[in-house]
This record gives sequence, structure tokens and C-alpha cells, in this order.
Amino acid sequence: MAAKELLLRHLGPFGKPWAVAGETAILPLLAVAIGIWVNPLDPLWIKASFPWVWFAPVILAMRYGPFPGLGGAAVLLLAWLAFNASGWVVGEFPKLNYLGGLILVMLAGEFSSVWLARARRAEGLQKYLHQRLEYLTHQYYLLRLSHDRLEQDLIGRPMAMRDALATLQSLIREQAAAAASPLPGAQGLLRLLAQYCQLEIATIHAARGGEITTEAVATIGQCQNHGQLDLDDPLLRDALEAGTLSHLAAALAAGTSPSTYAIAVPMITFDEQLIGVLAVERVPFFALNEEMLQTLNLLVSYYVDGLDTRQLAAEVQSEYPSCPDDFAAELQRLWRVRQGSLTGSIITVLEFLPRPELDYLALEIGRQRRALDVSWLIDSPQRKVLVTLMPLAGAAAAEGYIARIEEWVGQKSGCRLSEAGVFSHVLAINETAPLPLLKQLFEICNVPAETRSLHADA
Repeated sequence: MAAKELLLRHLGPFGKPWAVAGETAILPLLAVAIGIWVNPLDPLWIKASFPWVWFAPVILAMRYGPFPGLGGAAVLLLAWLAFNASGWVVGEFPKLNYLGGLILVMLAGEFSSVWLARARRAEGLQKYLHQRLEYLTHQYYLLRLSHDRLEQDLIGRPMAMRDALATLQSLIREQAAAAASPLPGAQGLLRLLAQYCQLEIATIHAARGGEITTEAVATIGQCQNHGQLDLDDPLLRDALEAGTLSHLAAALAAGTSPSTYAIAVPMITFDEQLIGVLAVERVPFFALNEEMLQTLNLLVSYYVDGLDTRQLAAEVQSEYPSCPDDFAAELQRLWRVRQGSLTGSIITVLEFLPRPELDYLALEIGRQRRALDVSWLIDSPQRKVLVTLMPLAGAAAAEGYIARIEEWVGQKSGCRLSEAGVFSHVLAINETAPLPLLKQLFEICNVPAETRSLHADA
């Protein structure tokens, strides 16, 4: 049993073991048969000038390695024993003939083993490269599909999120004078949402006394029932009861009855007052994803919070009266954005040592803020602190801002920020609420308590 396993193990690499074993027996016998036909007096070519019969074991050794070659030599040995026993071939065993034949077979088998091993390694490498090529081809195909899909999304979403927020700010400021409208700039908001979130049919409805009106204050697309809101719609009721965005996929998963609307977003102010609702009837199937829903919720919340900035800023200014209205309101809005969409923002702080030559520097740096950024210059006898609120920015944006300021200071004075007496700090609007965050900021910059309590117009 062990000999059989050994034989199969050595013959296995060459293909089917029994086919190789059969060829090992047949090919030497065929050589012996040819010897009987051509040279019947010396069928094994022992006394001839060249032992032609040894071509069979050498061929086996060249094709399959040393073990099949030795098997062929064993067949020739058995053939000599048979001929000697029958008296066909007489005389002593041809030792030198068989020794030379075995050496030739072993050399051919060793040569074959080396090249078979190299061939198997090359085949393995080729198979691996073929699999990798198939994998990369598949990945390239998916990447191309993803790229095409991304191009389609960018065609329908030409603006960045910061551009959208800047558009909302200007929209609210332009429509603030229209006091007669309960939701100023609602039509502009709806156009922005249609452009950025790919809404096809949607309406915005105002609320009076906590009750939603069925008449739409803004529409886009061909709405059903001429834009009249269905107050009995189950998706709309769920959104109003929960006070959060509700969409069709979640409603179907929860077993809610079919709805006319795909998305419903209640407009709730900072003090939990319902002022309106966004009802979306149609949106492209591929656009209805988690990212789009977060973006929609973010833009609606940002719009609602911007309708009354003074009320939004009251909580911060009650604790820190020196905080400007726009900074306090924007900080509260971004904190609510972080809670609703997990999109954070950054506060960059530049601390100026009390040097006369640095008085102008804080004002100059404050003028270099980006369009959407809001700054607050805290001026105390000990030091000046410039606080810049960067909406929807990360650590990389803060580092870029500080590097740009340092390059500008280097061009002006030929020294680094620290050498000029300016030190930077970065705080993230993440898990910390606005009031504790400002307290942490003041502690880092050593702003005295009397400076914090000064009124903004002082």
C-alpha cells in the first residue's frame, strides 16, 4: 500500500498516474518488440555497436522525470531475465551496458525534472497573472460604471455643499424683507434642493399655529391634486409625529401602507416650533440614498435655522454677550447640522501676543477669511484672539487656512507665525455643544472673564 502511494505521488504531477504507468510499461516493450523484429539474435542490442533499446527509458525520463525512466529500465531488465531464462539470450548479465543505460536515464531524468519544475512555476505564475488580469478587468469595468454614474451625479449636482450653504444665506438675506411670507425664499430653496438633491416633483407648505396648510407656498414639477397636500398620507403623518425626515424605503420596511410621497421633511425651528413641511412626490430611484437624505435634511435645517438668527443666537449671547450675532447664530446652526447629518465643522483660533506691531495683523488676517466663514475678534488688554468659524470644513481645511496665513505673514514680515507672536489652535464642532466649546476656547487662549461678559457693541 505504501509503495502504491509512493508511485502515485511521483507520477501524479505528470497527469493521469495510470496513463503514465501504462506508457512506462508499453514503450520499453515496444522497443523490445522492434528489436525482436529487426535483430532477432540480439533483441536488446547488447552486443551491437549502439544500445538502441535504451531510447525507450531515456524518452520516458525526458518526458516524465527519473522515476518513469527507471521504470522503463526495469522493464528492460525483466525482458533480459525472460530472454535468458528461455535461452534466447545466453551469457552473463551485461553490467556495463545496463550501468551506462541507467546513468543516461538518470541524467535525462534530472534534466527533465529541472525543466518540468520551471515549467510548472511558469504555468502557476501565468495562471496567477491570468486570475489577476480577470480581477483587474472586472474592477476596471466596475470603476468605469462608477465613473459614469459619478459623472451623471455631477451633472445634476454642479455645486459643492459650501456653495449651497452660501446660496441659502444670500437667499434668506434677500427675502428677509418679505415679512408677509411665512417661509421667505421657499421657492428658491426648492429650486436649490431640486438642483442639488435631484428632486423632480416637490412642494413646500407653511404652518400656521402648528397646523399645516394644504396650499403650497412653493412648487416644482407637475404635482398631483394641483399641489394640494394630503394631510392623511401615512408617510406625512409619521414624519410630523416623529419630527424627523421620513422616506418611502423606511416606511415600506416598517410595513406602512402605500404613500403618495417619497420623502417628507418637517421644518422645525431651534425652539421646536413647526413652521412648514417639504413633501417630495418624485425623485430618481438611484438618487434616493443615505447621502442624499442627509444632504436634504442638512439644507432644510440650515434654511429653517437661518430664518431667525437673533433667537438662534440668544442662548450663546446670554452666556457670552460679547459674541457677535452672526457668529453665535452660525455656531448654533452648525451644531444642529452636526447633530442631524454627522457633518462636522472647524473653529480656527489665532492668538496674538500683546505687541503694538500685531494690532493691524489681526484685522488684516480677519479680512482674508473665506466667503462662508464667520470671524470673531476678541480684543482684551492681555491679547487679541481671532476666532474663525469654518462651516463644513475638516482638519485639512484648517491646516490649509493656517498655512496660507503663515505664508502671507512670511511675505509681509519674513518670519513664521510663532516668531511673529501668533499661535494657532483648532477646535472641532463634533460632540461638544456650543457653550462648553466656547468655554474650552477661552480657557485655551486665557481670555479673562470680564472680556467674555462685555457686550458686542461695547
